[in-house]
Amino acid sequence: MLGLTGGAWAQARDPAARSSGQVGELMRGYLGVVGANTADLRHRVDDINIRRKAVYADKAQGQQATVEEYPFTSGCVLLLHTQPGEKYQAPDGSWQTRTALPPSRDARCP
Repeated sequence: MLGLTGGAWAQARDPAARSSGQVGELMRGYLGVVGANTADLRHRVDDINIRRKAVYADKAQGQQATVEEYPFTSGCVLLLHTQPGEKYQAPDGSWQTRTALPPSRDARCP
């Protein structure tokens, strides 16, 4: 998925920050800071998002999608891959904690 596999996918998710609730998946396909925005955390999130953007741009071109459309669709998928206890952005823009139930997603998600 998204051109990232194995260790690259784990690194692109920042499991430690994710499990502690410091970061969460944004609806637009990127990682966001949920709580205190430290310089180290911001650097890690920015690094992940830069790598995601490069993948999105490459994949969008190959699928004749725009650079805006592809991240949104990827965000829909990434929200489904969150684990219970992880944070994600709900359609109303609020941060939610994933439960055993599917996450709330934008009605436009496939």
